[in-house]
Amino acid sequence: MVKRTDGSESPTLAESDADGHDKPRVKYGELVILGYNGYLPQGDRGRRRSKFVLYKRSEPSGVKRSKHYIVQSPQTSKAILDANQHSISYTLSRNQAVIVEYKEDTETDMFQVGRSSESPIDFVVMDTLPGDKKDAKVMQSTISRFACRILVNRCEPSKARIFAAGFDSSRNIFLGEKATKWQDNVEIDGLTTNGVLIMHPKGQFCGGTAKCGLWRECSVGGDVFSLRESRSAQQKGQPIYDESNILQDGTLIDLCGATLLWRSAEGLQHSPTKRDLEKLIDEVNAGRPQCPVGLNTLVIPRKVNIGDQINQPYVYLNCGHVQGHHDWGQDKSTGARRCPMCLEVGPVVTLCMGLEPAFYVDIGPPTFAFNPCGHMATEKTVKYWVNVDIPHGTNGFQAVCPFCATPLDGNSGFIKLIFQDNLD
Repeated sequence: MVKRTDGSESPTLAESDADGHDKPRVKYGELVILGYNGYLPQGDRGRRRSKFVLYKRSEPSGVKRSKHYIVQSPQTSKAILDANQHSISYTLSRNQAVIVEYKEDTETDMFQVGRSSESPIDFVVMDTLPGDKKDAKVMQSTISRFACRILVNRCEPSKARIFAAGFDSSRNIFLGEKATKWQDNVEIDGLTTNGVLIMHPKGQFCGGTAKCGLWRECSVGGDVFSLRESRSAQQKGQPIYDESNILQDGTLIDLCGATLLWRSAEGLQHSPTKRDLEKLIDEVNAGRPQCPVGLNTLVIPRKVNIGDQINQPYVYLNCGHVQGHHDWGQDKSTGARRCPMCLEVGPVVTLCMGLEPAFYVDIGPPTFAFNPCGHMATEKTVKYWVNVDIPHGTNGFQAVCPFCATPLDGNSGFIKLIFQDNLD
């Protein structure tokens, strides 16, 4: 049995070489859920966390297609009943199905993502709600219990391929009679109910020059298609032959209820670390930014949700002036405030740092913030994400803050920050 890595284990001292010496584990990359600023509100536990690190397994866990055949009663076929046999059942009618058997693949490692907490799922993902998620409850999830699987080449870690649907506890995938499916020559393929969408960035994600690509849908067999007319429409999109299911650094994966960002191990080497972000906060605080009304020194907190402190900075979303908490210029009826610096009237929000390093496209000072949530980040990072449309509902898209998933407001979706600092 392959030992799971759920991202909570130490990245080192996991394997031993021939002489019995411990050696560092090979890291393939990370899957990070959009909308969480470094951790889940209830805390990261086991396979439920805001980020999942994919490490090379001690033994290969991948599978590949071996053979397929037609059966009259799929539920009682040998491949379905054999708990050691990976198989996909494509139901064509009540009494006919195509069974595709899979065999072990020593060249790949398989990782599975979904809502189910059953053991085949490596990364348990729940629906992401926008904004503050402390007391958020999802009534009915649209994420599949076995949403997708990723196979990484053990010798070429840059080749991480994504496929729709994951194998259940009996190592089966069932595509029912109503599921979208088709046969090309001898091969059969299909789509899951709400689909697995992917979007590869155009250009290098890390470096600040990438642009948002087009959303595509990934099939159970790993082929790439244009989007269906709506999320669960019966008719598949057009095949896209010049794009593949190989994940790039910065590829987004949408599971209809949660969106994941893939960061490759190589890409992460060029990204800021948590320590880098803490240093940036320290540098802003070292400038001793002042509140022009309370005349107190403002301090950007290093941690999230530590409660409003007397020195907590706030930003006026229409002008970008950063100040402390005060009652000057408040309109009690609307909640809007008049900025004492420029007299612009508008909403005010707490200013806090975007602390999940994976969402940054470069390293630099946090001089911009998302509107309306107030999460700070670098200029290039903010300007990248405001141009990324995240799937929303059955056929809508909206730009969101990657740190809290709040839909963006205003003409631009961001604000340039103006601090009163380095005054002495």
